[in-house]
Amino acid sequence: MKSVWLHSCALTLMGLLGSTVVMADAPAEVAAASLILQAQTDGPLQPTQPNTLHYGTPWIRVGIKSQTLVLFDPWGREQRHYVVSTARNGVGERVNSYQTPRGWHKVCEKIGDGAEANTIIFRRKVTPWKYTAQLHAEYPNKDWILSRILWLCGEEPGKNQGGEVDSYDRAIYIHGAKRTRAMGCPNLIGLCAHAKRRCD
Repeated sequence: MKSVWLHSCALTLMGLLGSTVVMADAPAEVAAASLILQAQTDGPLQPTQPNTLHYGTPWIRVGIKSQTLVLFDPWGREQRHYVVSTARNGVGERVNSYQTPRGWHKVCEKIGDGAEANTIIFRRKVTPWKYTAQLHAEYPNKDWILSRILWLCGEEPGKNQGGEVDSYDRAIYIHGAKRTRAMGCPNLIGLCAHAKRRCD
């Protein structure tokens, strides 16, 4: 029986080099593995960047230099790419610094689930008000928080968690911003994500 199974494995692996051949008497896990490997060889190979803190879970990388937010799937494959703006004061973790913190974070609270586009969030409460061109004309420099808030908690004690460096206590967000807000350069008090107009 063992020799039959090994023969089946050999034929399966050989099949991956051309067309996949899975013998009827091969165990189910061998057949599944051949399908996975075949699917990977059918398309171009993609570079992956898996989550090194919680392996096998999706994650987001915010690039300070690139001013981008990238969403990766559990395998570390890029799924979405947005232009963002981080704090105008640069990077740092201290309370009242108005800087973007570094290091690993997790989303501790989500505010605005189900809210329509351009819904104004005020003091972490979803309001019935909508951001409009008229509001922009009246308050052109106001930093509106729109539609969603992802409230972050630091995951590195002493770096972005606890004491004077606690990201949650500092109310560090990823949040929606007005369409007229220039993105792609550090110009905010906090961390805003909106894939629209770039800075000039």
